Amino acid sequence: MAVINAFPYLITHRKVSQLTTSKLSLKGRITALSATIAVAALALTGCAATEEKADFGALNVQLSWIKNSEFTGQFNADTNGYYTEAGFTSVNLIAGPAATESEVLSGNALVGIANPISTAPVILEEGAPLKIIGTTYQKNPFTILSLKDKGNIATIQDLIGKRIGVQAGPNETLFDALLKANGIDATQVTKVPVQYDPAPLVNGEVDGFLAYVTNESFVVESQGYEVTNLLFADNGLPFVTESFVVTQDSIDNNRAALKAFLKATIRGWKDSIADPNAGADLALNVYGKDLGLNAEKEYYQSKTQNDILVQTEETAAFGLFTISDEMIALNLATLKAAGYTISADQLFDLSLLAEVYAENPDLKG
Repeated sequence: MAVINAFPYLITHRKVSQLTTSKLSLKGRITALSATIAVAALALTGCAATEEKADFGALNVQLSWIKNSEFTGQFNADTNGYYTEAGFTSVNLIAGPAATESEVLSGNALVGIANPISTAPVILEEGAPLKIIGTTYQKNPFTILSLKDKGNIATIQDLIGKRIGVQAGPNETLFDALLKANGIDATQVTKVPVQYDPAPLVNGEVDGFLAYVTNESFVVESQGYEVTNLLFADNGLPFVTESFVVTQDSIDNNRAALKAFLKATIRGWKDSIADPNAGADLALNVYGKDLGLNAEKEYYQSKTQNDILVQTEETAAFGLFTISDEMIALNLATLKAAGYTISADQLFDLSLLAEVYAENPDLKG
């Protein structure tokens, strides 16, 4: 901004004959000076207002799954205007499943939702400059779902000799990690390619089915079947999930936008915790209205995930999306057991979240 010289030159020598003229023009000079200062003040005020109003453009977020109650926090943040207040001109929540890491690396999404088990291999094997900057779920909900009167896979050893329905992509990586972490050779289990509909389990085509305990497990149980869940978190893979994955370039050069995203999304999840039914309503009637979602399941998932996955003693103390040093160490040990040796600095960067809470301490409450 150009600096306006609002002050007239100093008069050091005047002839007596000029004094009358000087007196006559004094009022005009004062008026001009006042006007100049006013213009300068307005210009500075305009600059300050412009600087305070962030404009990050469009926000693209790659979701890990279809637009159901899994993302009630994001739905609230969008619907309640938190992303707009944060400085984003539009919001595009991109439905999954997808190769989240690839979408983020290509620039199609500023933020992607994934997990350490799917992100670490991309970093290690492809040299991808990716980092996890926070996580929604403190405990992963993955399970091997089976029918109690058929497969009844209750222990890790029960997997041996069974047909397990596994979806291609990140879920296949997860299943392979489960076997490796528990010393089971892949040849001891028959891996059957399936989609995300648990019908193959109900129809007897597979003995077990890779699922979410808050999603497909509830769906099958609500159909009248007794189910058994073999939780990954209790069997060698206690990792976080629904984690926010971004590029190192975004951390370095688009840091303010990432922090704005985190702040707005925290606000959305706080709303979801306060009223889980409101988020489920958004999934049913707005974001996933064309998906034929089951209302009972959506309300159940919205509340249950808040109670057992999103909120912990650590999030109560340090805020949502927190990943403590202890949790990071546990995740790294889990990854190592699954065959991926990676350091905390390679996989995580929690500095942005720390800054968000330092600048907005009220978000913790």
